[in-house]
Amino acid sequence: MPVEPINPPPRLLMGPGPVDADPRVLRSMAAPLIGQYDPAMTAYMDETSALYRDVFRTTNDATLLVDGTSRAGIEAALVSLLEPGDRVLVPVLGRFGHLLREIAERCGADVHVIETDWGTVFEPQQILAEVDRVRPKVLAMVQGDTSTTMCQPLEGIGAVCRERDVLTYVDVTASLGGNTFAMDDLQLDVATAGLQKCLGGPSGSAPITLSPAAVEVVTARKHTEAGIRDAGEVDHGERIRSNYFDLAMILDYWGPRRLNHHTEATSMLYAARECARLLVTEGMDAAVERHRLHGEAMTAGVRGLGLEVFGDVAHKMNNVVAVEIPDGIDGDAARTAMLTDFGIEIGTSFGPLHGRVWRIGTMGYNARTDAVLTTLAALEQVLRAGGVAVPPAGGVAAAKEVYA
Repeated sequence: MPVEPINPPPRLLMGPGPVDADPRVLRSMAAPLIGQYDPAMTAYMDETSALYRDVFRTTNDATLLVDGTSRAGIEAALVSLLEPGDRVLVPVLGRFGHLLREIAERCGADVHVIETDWGTVFEPQQILAEVDRVRPKVLAMVQGDTSTTMCQPLEGIGAVCRERDVLTYVDVTASLGGNTFAMDDLQLDVATAGLQKCLGGPSGSAPITLSPAAVEVVTARKHTEAGIRDAGEVDHGERIRSNYFDLAMILDYWGPRRLNHHTEATSMLYAARECARLLVTEGMDAAVERHRLHGEAMTAGVRGLGLEVFGDVAHKMNNVVAVEIPDGIDGDAARTAMLTDFGIEIGTSFGPLHGRVWRIGTMGYNARTDAVLTTLAALEQVLRAGGVAVPPAGGVAAAKEVYA
């Protein structure tokens, strides 16, 4: 039976990610392929590193891409930092803190966890008190957890951890580009992200940045593959327990040696480079402000429809809002109606919030006025069809007040 060409239905992706990629990013992916050691390709790699230094707001030389979705960056960071038996502290404020714990456990680490209720964040001093109690090698945190929409305050944590020789890792997949994050000012050691949220691209590439202290820990475990090692080259330390995610080898691939490790995902590099180029051209402060404005408009809009916002709104990410599903509405059926009747996707949630909230994103290319107003107008119709009494045009009107 013949297979038809791919022809995806038109969608406005207003969930917690992925979101619609910027058309300029998609166009960049159609550029011709070139060899991985072509001077043009290595120049693009160097340009990509420089651009992501601006995005992460860091001077870290070790700023590059891990090929794979955002989880690839997380796993590369943790498997390269952690040896079996190393002590790790993970503050959990939602699903993705649990993911950090699981990956650290798979590394054979001695994992210690503190938890807060979903919809809340930790005071930095709570985390630092546990650092003093546990004395971990690594403190692994999530800044923005889309499962709860919360944005964890990070101020002061990195500086204290450096005083105590504790390495800090932060997953900024959901927050980078749409919420304030300054790697060097926060004195953090490792951060990883993904393209598919505020960076405005497709999933499949994971930007990462490592401080000199983190690079020292990683390269102290460097083992070069047989067949490409120099004569007399000596391996060091406990071998990193992944070949593909071995940051010591990946650093050599991205660095001056250009030592073969994998074949760079060329089209994804084009996409990641364009995502960063667009953000840097806009200005990181301007990008954060854009996400704040449209996130505020969406939050006002759902309240204008009479809906309740979940969680500690003072610590909500700019780019996603969790909305309590009103009584009498089948949350999954309403999401289906949004998709089939209007071509708009909004999200459900996980764990204790599944079936309790919808998650609506305003991020990346979709952090714009028409996307917000269209989503609110469609949601009003779906709520009305489900028997919920909503103020006529209440959502759109409330959002427009923010834009006024």
